[in-house]
Amino acid sequence: MSDELKEHIYNSMADREKMIRAGKNGYPDAIIEVAKVLRDCLSQGGKIMLCGNGGSAADCQHFAAEMIVRLTARVERAAISAVALTTDSSILTAAGNDYGFDHVFARQVQGVGRKGDVLIAISTSGNSENIIKALEAASLKGITRVGLLGGKGGKCIEHCDYSITVPGDSTMRIQEEHTFILHTIAELTEKLALEEA
Repeated sequence: MSDELKEHIYNSMADREKMIRAGKNGYPDAIIEVAKVLRDCLSQGGKIMLCGNGGSAADCQHFAAEMIVRLTARVERAAISAVALTTDSSILTAAGNDYGFDHVFARQVQGVGRKGDVLIAISTSGNSENIIKALEAASLKGITRVGLLGGKGGKCIEHCDYSITVPGDSTMRIQEEHTFILHTIAELTEKLALEEA
């Protein structure tokens, strides 16, 4: 068992090292670019929306909480406008019942999304149909689309204005990196927003 645990830890460390070494147009540049996109959205009165399924839904809620409340007790700042489209059970079940599960996020984007907002769509496969439909709905409303994806990006990557894709086929490995990336984006967005204030 201890050998399996060590392998798990080493694999996670190797994935993180690949991110650091990605260089120009790799993870570091993409993360900084997305943070600037979020800063620009917020400075113009827009909001950040997030959608994802399963563990990715939890990531959406985690990120939104850090924006609304705070990332760390070291930095006191105003709430940042963010909403996870994964939390309202009445909307999710009504949309799922009336239109099908593929539309549970798209209906919310259509209802609360505004031009100038940003949608962060999280999918480890990049092929979740309800995420694709949310990205399509965002496009029609002039909402900037950011994909946090896995593998080769799947079908979602074609519908994103910006994307960060974690390679590989292990869902849990991809989710681990997504959490790291979201924490980094949150920290950079907060820093950029405070610099502009």
